[in-house]
Amino acid sequence: MKVLVTGGAGYIGSHTVLSLLENNYDVIVYDNLVNSSIESLDRVEKLAGKSVEFVEGDICDKAILSQVFKQFEIDAVIHFAALKAVGESTQIPLNYYQNNVHGSVCLLEVMQENKVHNFIFSSSATVYGEENEVPYIETMKLGTPSSPYGASKVMVERILADLANSNKKFRGVSLRYFNPVGAHESGLIGEDPKGIPNNLLPYVAQVAVGKREKLSVFGNDYPTADGSCERDYLHVMDLANGHVAALDWLNRNAEFSGVEAFNLGTGNGVSVFAIVKAFEKATNKKIPFEVSPRRAGDLPAFWANANKANKKLNWRASRKLEQMMADTWRWQSNNPNGYLL
Repeated sequence: MKVLVTGGAGYIGSHTVLSLLENNYDVIVYDNLVNSSIESLDRVEKLAGKSVEFVEGDICDKAILSQVFKQFEIDAVIHFAALKAVGESTQIPLNYYQNNVHGSVCLLEVMQENKVHNFIFSSSATVYGEENEVPYIETMKLGTPSSPYGASKVMVERILADLANSNKKFRGVSLRYFNPVGAHESGLIGEDPKGIPNNLLPYVAQVAVGKREKLSVFGNDYPTADGSCERDYLHVMDLANGHVAALDWLNRNAEFSGVEAFNLGTGNGVSVFAIVKAFEKATNKKIPFEVSPRRAGDLPAFWANANKANKKLNWRASRKLEQMMADTWRWQSNNPNGYLL
């Protein structure tokens, strides 16, 4: 089975490509390399002992996308290609709507033209918005997100629902995941943010390796146990395996049409300060930090109810916090400059 993975050279994408190869899927990666590196795919091929087809292109470029679908007999698409920083999205919202929403529409149009109907969407817990109570569960209505990033994910989920209503052949899975962290246990692939990291753990790891002076904790006055934000952190390889489980589920359920949403998370909220302590314990590295003002778009706390994915997809987040920290440090310490050799 041939799977097109958009954004497949990125953090979650590259780990998912590895999991797909290990499960005997043929993979074509489509990526513009703006926030990723081709080196990640070279290392994925080394780990898997299998090759990946790669096409460089932008998700909004329908001409190149059309060529990809004509060149390869695509059976399914896993769509990662998107801008993903909550805080940044409040500063440059049009970029996020252009890339995340318009880009998804371009991809879906080309899929329709080529009669490809199997689609797995990289969604987000942010679609539950501010009004839903934790833990988030899939039966909740889509909320009003606190950032353009979250809003872009809601928009695409609504587009998928409308598309499924208009085309009974369309088979979509929307994976709403929480906070992926960690790296492959080999230390060969991991998270390599361009510039200053927007996410917590890569910033912590860069402080530990000496690239950053100290961590900024955005707010210590939230209504949580220690005042810092709480999130549901899951290992990136568990998340990658969740995409393979969703694809397997589509393959097992040939009669299914429509769009199904699944939460991928551990079901546990962990605070920023708890992450710092866990990282220090796993690495014996002291992480200096300062408390900064709250960041626009951040909610106090949220975590998943992942029972639906546990039962239907036969998927579960199995890796513990200690392994997330150890794998993060193995990647960062072995690759202090990321994929730059």
